[in-house]
Amino acid sequence: MVSRILLVEDEETIRESILIDLEEEGYEVVFVDNGYDALKLFKEQRFNLIILDIMLPEIDGYHVCEQIRLDNTSIPILFLTAKDSTQDKLEGFKKGGDDYLTKPFNRMEFLLRVKALVRRSKIGTTNETELSTYRFGLNTVNFSTYKASCNKGDINLTKKEAKLLKLLIARNNQVVSREEILQNVWGYDVFPSTRTIDNFILAFRKYFESNPKKPEYFHSVRGVGYKFTNNSPATASPLYN
Repeated sequence: MVSRILLVEDEETIRESILIDLEEEGYEVVFVDNGYDALKLFKEQRFNLIILDIMLPEIDGYHVCEQIRLDNTSIPILFLTAKDSTQDKLEGFKKGGDDYLTKPFNRMEFLLRVKALVRRSKIGTTNETELSTYRFGLNTVNFSTYKASCNKGDINLTKKEAKLLKLLIARNNQVVSREEILQNVWGYDVFPSTRTIDNFILAFRKYFESNPKKPEYFHSVRGVGYKFTNNSPATASPLYN
């Protein structure tokens, strides 16, 4: 089966050069030049690798990666960008990227990295259950099945609940703004009221807190957003590789 790659690059000259190199190696390449179309194609088609620029029209590469990771933790993502500071690279990996290569780049190094990432995507889908399971306290959440075991027994999460929960967990001990939650969980076309998010947080407390009135994990930060806190990382399974 031919490996399929989604190339997200808005500079035409660079995009055409990469496209030629990848097709010469036998890959089937689909390309777009903005973040909005990248997310649309990701939801509609199957890919073995996503090659992602950061400075993109519509939605930047960091947000594209973050939204993809809320739906899929196993597809490899290679950041290919001119942003070359250490902080840029750390941010790319923090958002869920698997590899990071800066422009200008060596052609052979790029192709070898692509080959390694594509090979990884084909290894038995990399034990998706392990990658998408998270434990905190007496709670266990499986993001593949949308099922959770918690204080109230076994429950079924909605897709929106799972997305919001995964976003908060991925940012353990960090405040996530309401705007960022609305963009990443509800998308750029639909913006529900912030009260909707409050109701989700209340539901999480009901599900997962031993005392919902004195939350240990799910906190509201007045005027800013929300924070998930798990101070026992040894009990947690990673969301991302």
